Amino acid sequence: MAFAGPIATVLEKLNILHDYQLGRILVWLEPEAYPSTGGYQVLQGLYAIGSGGLVGRGLGESIQKMGFVPEAQNDMIFSIICEELGLFGAVSVILIFLFMIYRFMLIADNAPDLFGALLVVGVMGHIAIQVILNIAVVTNTIPNTGITLPFISYGGTSVLFLMAEMGMVLSVSNQIKLEK
Repeated sequence: MAFAGPIATVLEKLNILHDYQLGRILVWLEPEAYPSTGGYQVLQGLYAIGSGGLVGRGLGESIQKMGFVPEAQNDMIFSIICEELGLFGAVSVILIFLFMIYRFMLIADNAPDLFGALLVVGVMGHIAIQVILNIAVVTNTIPNTGITLPFISYGGTSVLFLMAEMGMVLSVSNQIKLEK
């Protein structure tokens, strides 16, 4: 992290990075320096996470979703979950995703053919990467990417493709023969 800013500035001067990409990296490193522009969404998301505490404000009682976090139903929905349900809710959501990934591994391991196993592993990787990237962006661990939180973030196309992927995984799961 210490070298991210200087390296990004050099890459921008070499015309490898564009201005907006450099801006995202600078906002990621110091969101407090850009409170009215690029850092606003990140800061409001972090305020939401911090104000949730251990058990949260209560379901539907979020203050930050009332216009402070821009488009809170999209990429920053995890911060609203943290505010309303607290650390307990955030850990619960992460555990649900981990259980789903575990089930994908079981399905892939017991798939009747190689194609089915690779299909399930691909869906598992897609969903796992989306979850990791979204939570990392919301907690300001990595620069903002615009990745949705699977099955939770609002967005028609994302949900449509996730449901299609889940249908394929369930189809592979349906072909597994149980031994008696």
